[in-house]
Amino acid sequence: MLRDDVRQLAAEHGRGPTVAAIRAALAELRALPDPGVLGPLTAADWVVRRATAGVARAPRRLRRVVNGTGVVIHTNLGRAPLGVAAARRAAELAAGYSNLELDLVSGRRGDRQDLLSELLCSLSGAEGALVVNNGAAAVLLGLAALCRGHEVVVSRGEAIEIGGGFRIPDILRLSGARIREVGTTNRTRPSDYEDACGPRTAAWLRVHQSNFRMEGFVERPSVRELARAAHQRRLLLLEDVGSGLIPAAEVATQPEDRLLASVKAGVDLLFCSGDKLVGASQAGIICGRADLVARLRRHPLARALRPDKLQLAALEETLLCYQSPDRLREIPVWRMLHQDDAALEARARRWAAVLARAGVAAEVVGLKGAVGGGTTPGHPLDSHGLLIPARNPAALRRRLLAGDPPILTLEQDRGVAIDARCVLPDEQSGMLRALVAALGSTR
Repeated sequence: MLRDDVRQLAAEHGRGPTVAAIRAALAELRALPDPGVLGPLTAADWVVRRATAGVARAPRRLRRVVNGTGVVIHTNLGRAPLGVAAARRAAELAAGYSNLELDLVSGRRGDRQDLLSELLCSLSGAEGALVVNNGAAAVLLGLAALCRGHEVVVSRGEAIEIGGGFRIPDILRLSGARIREVGTTNRTRPSDYEDACGPRTAAWLRVHQSNFRMEGFVERPSVRELARAAHQRRLLLLEDVGSGLIPAAEVATQPEDRLLASVKAGVDLLFCSGDKLVGASQAGIICGRADLVARLRRHPLARALRPDKLQLAALEETLLCYQSPDRLREIPVWRMLHQDDAALEARARRWAAVLARAGVAAEVVGLKGAVGGGTTPGHPLDSHGLLIPARNPAALRRRLLAGDPPILTLEQDRGVAIDARCVLPDEQSGMLRALVAALGSTR
């Protein structure tokens, strides 16, 4: 008969982990050299106690990590951290039922795409909008719905790999469209697009050159030039904006193309990432002509790529911040990008003082951060942080990443650095404790 305490353990942690912990405890029991170490406990009580402790120690696979790299939108760390209001809103909806696909006026089935379309159109100036689960999905859906079986003209300098194996030519092939590359790697003119047009041409595709920048003997048509030339030939102009984070345009030396500018220039359909566009949850945002958006909404892939209620809740709350300028500071990415370098230096000095009192040496140094996520390549962000000297920087970096909380640092010649820009306010005390624990044990 199953003991009540074991039944309770399985209810709290799951049957599989509980069984594994009990088996591990039994193996420990069999390996004991002297059963007398059990004391007053029976063997069964000892096993249950050890199993309970073992299950409680089991770490979660998905964990919070302190971002000490200075890269604001860090792909490996989940990109944009949500604001408190956005996270709270998602949690509220997750804990109960919602009107995800319910029309509260008629009481009949609704469409989740209606929830944010009006808000997105208001902010972007587009006629129509819809949301899918990420930026790559947005591009795939648009090409599959509008260009399957036809040719899509792309500049050779924009047939790129963005990261993680995401390649524009592969997405085109997967969508059923055929890619037609034009121009050269460094120079493409409107005439190159025009000369490539044939009876099977459906659209021209412009792609944001993420994570790199070309300089020197280069040429690239403006969005407005391409829109005018494409429409003269009754072709669509599609654009993978990718990021275009609104605050980044104010920080970078040379602002990259943004959603609003492309809509005004006449692009028929735009694709971008919600986390990189406005600092919200992962999402793929599609904006453009109402008739084209309607075609995408009816495509079978739209259901396979649709967002869930948590994505929509976090995205909506973040977008609402852009409607009220006094709420912009609620968005962590916005705050990080607008932090003054002098304030970052002062923050790093406070950290150094705390560590010094604990016997840990750390220097305040100037650093270079980045917007990240493929936005504003080649434009670093001036910042400050800590340099922790170490004879073996790689070993210290691994040690801090294995700590509690894990801290991702920058490996330098003389040690490891922690950029002050991306460490969230509620992470500071835990980060300093982890640094003292890791560094104190090595002295």
